[in-house]
Amino acid sequence: MPRILIAGCGYVGEATGLLFHESGWEVEGWTRSSDSAKKLSTLPFIVRAVDIANRDQVLSAADKFDRIIHCASSGGGGTSEYRRVYLEGARNLLDVFAGTPLLFTSSTSVYGQRDGSWVTESDPAEPLHESGRILRETEELVLDRRGIVARLAGIYGPGRSFLLQQLLSGKAVIDPERERFVNQIHRDDIAAALLLLVQRGAAEIYNVVDDQPILLSECYQWLARELHRSAPPTGETTKSRKRGNSNKRVSNKKLRALGWAPKYGTFQQAMRESILPALTAA
Repeated sequence: MPRILIAGCGYVGEATGLLFHESGWEVEGWTRSSDSAKKLSTLPFIVRAVDIANRDQVLSAADKFDRIIHCASSGGGGTSEYRRVYLEGARNLLDVFAGTPLLFTSSTSVYGQRDGSWVTESDPAEPLHESGRILRETEELVLDRRGIVARLAGIYGPGRSFLLQQLLSGKAVIDPERERFVNQIHRDDIAAALLLLVQRGAAEIYNVVDDQPILLSECYQWLARELHRSAPPTGETTKSRKRGNSNKRVSNKKLRALGWAPKYGTFQQAMRESILPALTAA
């Protein structure tokens, strides 16, 4: 039975670990705090409290694994936390588990394009903010060690959707002067992509995103109609996004060519089938 380490057993990591377990892998999950590990103690695999940015902890917990997935989160921290979790965490895993193939979950935010163009893995990735530049530095480190980079679009799924939360909280604003495409991916489709990449992926970059980018204004208007709410007001947004105010449409053709197909091809489909039923039933 092959063994895999899920280094970062959060929203994506937990679902990914469960899928690997169901697929016949022996799974071990790591999470930063003992409280988080305790909450995950009912999972059908071991979850340990290990801070991947702490080399001593990684060395103490080191064991034999056939594959490693680095999907730890910065937890909303600033650039120092980005560097600590992503870059230093990746370096520790690569050094301690030298020779073990590693997959790093990065972000499509590394694409800084602002013209609404389609982007593929071969297009320039020049992040607009320091957080994105740290992700790029981590990507290069992983690729240099023959690892795989999975660039995830905006993550959502059961109990989580930034765009839906913005609408429900009244914070959503439609700004015609700053219209942009948003690229999304359901948590369960990420897990399926990571399983496929570990099994069949080359040491390259892959975009993990659904089939259809959607304009932000159309997204909010659609959600408002589905929930029988008023559309967000039109106005000016001045707040800068954490990873930069880019505007692009991210292609998933490379990952599809490997054999992956999203269960939820569009944001609207996923909302209707996976998110909104639970919300409206509450």
